[in-house]
Parts: sequence; structure tokens; C-alpha cells
Amino acid sequence: MKVHLAYGKNGLDVDFPDGRTTVIMPSHVAGLPDERTAFVEALARPIKANPLSETVRPADRICIVFSDITRATPNERIIPWLLAELERCGARRENITLLNGLGTHRPNTKAELETLLTPEVVANYRVVNHEPTNPQALVKLGVTRAGNEILLNRHLVEADVRIITGFIEPHFFAGFSGGPKGVMPGVAGQHTVERNHGAAMIGHPNSTWGVTFGNPLWEEILEVAQTVNRRLFLINVTLNERKQITRVFAGDLVEAHRAGCAFVKQTAMQSVDAPFEIVVTTNSGHPLDLNLYQAVKGMSAAARIVQQGGTIIIAAECGDPQGRTGPFYDLLARVSGPEELLALIHSPDFSCAEQWQMQIQAQIQKKAVVRVCSSLPDEFVRRAQLQPCADIAATVRELLARDGGARVAVLPLGPLTIPYLRGA
Repeated sequence: MKVHLAYGKNGLDVDFPDGRTTVIMPSHVAGLPDERTAFVEALARPIKANPLSETVRPADRICIVFSDITRATPNERIIPWLLAELERCGARRENITLLNGLGTHRPNTKAELETLLTPEVVANYRVVNHEPTNPQALVKLGVTRAGNEILLNRHLVEADVRIITGFIEPHFFAGFSGGPKGVMPGVAGQHTVERNHGAAMIGHPNSTWGVTFGNPLWEEILEVAQTVNRRLFLINVTLNERKQITRVFAGDLVEAHRAGCAFVKQTAMQSVDAPFEIVVTTNSGHPLDLNLYQAVKGMSAAARIVQQGGTIIIAAECGDPQGRTGPFYDLLARVSGPEELLALIHSPDFSCAEQWQMQIQAQIQKKAVVRVCSSLPDEFVRRAQLQPCADIAATVRELLARDGGARVAVLPLGPLTIPYLRGA
């Protein structure tokens, strides 16, 4: 059985044994026959909101938040469409700021921004990277009910109209991407993000795939986003495995996102009868598998259906050379294993950028061995407390030879699928 795994830009074909392998995919949804027309119609007939043409006035300062290079949002299509509609509404180019909602990720280069938005957009509009650690770039808007200081990007706060773009997919601790996540962590201060993504929040049982309301972490994300909800217009899309737009959800921050999440949940959630000894997954290919930090999402999807003591193999290219440094890797290299890492993260007053990803990785490793098939050097993978895998097919054959009754699950699109145990 040959299965095509989402890996980098081109994918990876792997042979798996017939009769012992189950392939788990989201239900296929066809791409829209005319993406631009559907996009424009969604702006004219939004969910629980006034049309964009009635939201924008000619003199308004407009801030458009877009997803960074680690996300699959088709910015190169939707942003030019959006700008054309804004100009049709009378908006002035000099009043429009395109804000890269990179959260706590690294800033994107001019070349990367041109790839994301097209060279024409970068040349003709103000495009800026969010600065999560620059106090001058942030505005304090109070505190959340849990006492978290609300720091948001000044461009967003001081705008007259705020347009949050993005795409909706399952998310391993915020339930779903898109919606208020475009504001927090998208353009929030690092301190705000770190408090929200702290050990207690990440460890809450409802901070998981497919749960928004009732998830304390997501509910605080929404609370932060609603501090700038006046004249805020959401535009989220959903995508299929070919990165084609399948639906456009525009309008109210909560209601448009709720509708989009319901749509994604119908297609993404796939049940299985029993856990598998071996689960092969991906990080849904480029751009989400640019680095090992992001690959924890694919591991987390696999962990939902792997047997205790089993093996997870993740195919994630990790081809971004700038994605091989940072707090995630520094801290992993300092500890001896998952137990020491979790003890450190849960210790009083401990706070570290990107600790949430490390915490989830360590929780997964308490359940299963994790092997990584990537372009990274083996020693780099080992420093991250993971085991390198040079050949997925050979590794699977080796594991099956040790356990004659073992079964294999394959998630070719990784975290675009939410597998779950039926009855659990």
C-alpha cells in the first residue's frame, strides 16, 4: 500500500503493509469553483455583521492582520482581493496597514512577505511585522478575568477598522485556529501570550483539539480579542488537502468563526475503534512543517490514537534554516528527558518562551516513543529529545517484525485530521 504523505512542498511516498494499515483522512471537500466570487460575496453578506462596504468609510485608518509564513492561509489570493474591495469602498491606500500576525514567531523577511502577499502588495502598501517584545509597539488594554495583562499591537488598537484574516483548521490546544487567534496570539505581546499558554492552561483537559467554548485557554484568547472588537471584521477561509478554498466565513468575530469551526469539525473528525501500536503522521506539509517546533502539532494528532507505549513517526521536512534556533531548542537541549522538562515547566514562577510546545511534546513522549523523519541532522533531532528516522517504511517493517499483532495508522495530512477513539 503506497501512501502519499504531506511533506515539504512535494510530499513523500511511503509503502505500508496491506492488511495492517489504516489510512485516516479528513472527508474530502471540493474547492470552490470561483474562489474570488465566493470571497467577495462573503464580504457583502457576512455572518451577524454589516457588509464590509457599510463598515468602512473613506477616511478610516484600517489595519489588516494576516497570517505569517508558518501558516497555509492563501494570503497571496485573499489579500489582493480584499484590498481591491476596500478601494472599491473608497478606502485610501495610505490609510491601510497590513500587519503580519506572527505571534511570538520570528519576523518575516521582505522576500518572504512578497511571497505571502505578492510583490505588488508589498510595494504599494505599508506592511509591518508584529513586534511582540517591543514595548513601544504595544498598548496595554487592562487585564483579563484571570489577571493576564492585555498587550496588543499599537497598529491594531489605534485603527478605526480592524480586519482579521486567516484560515480555520483543528488546533491542538486552542480547539481551532482562526477567529480570535488572529488577535491573540497573532498580534499580542509576548508576556500576554506566555501567561495564556502557561503550564496550567496547557494542561487543562479542555485545552485540546476541537474545543473552543469550555476551553479556558481559548476563552481567554477570545476575551483578549474582544477588547478591540469595535468595528472588527473577521475573514476566515477553510481549505482542502490541495490548499483550495472550500468556504469563506466573514463577519462577526464569534459567530463567523463558530460557523467555520462547525464546518471544519464535520470534515476533520474521524473515529477509530481502538488505539494503534504505530501511528505515522505528518505536519500537513509546507508551510506548517518548516520547523520542529511546529511539528509538535502533528505529533499531538497522532497521540490521540496511539497505544500507551507505542510509537509515533512524524514526517516533517523542517527545511527552514532559521527555524533551528530559539528557546524551544535551547531548553530541550538542557534537560535529560520529558520528566525533567515537565517538572521544570510546572515549577513555581517558571516562564519561558515557547514552553507550551515543549510541555505538549513531553506529555506525548510519556505515552509513546517519537521518531522524526526530516531534513534535520540526526544530532539535532536527538538534542530535541527525539529519535531520528531515516526511512519510514523500513522503520515500520522493523517495528512490525517485533510485534506480529501490531497495527499501523497513517495520518497523511497530520493535524488537518482530528482522529479520536469511538466511545472515549
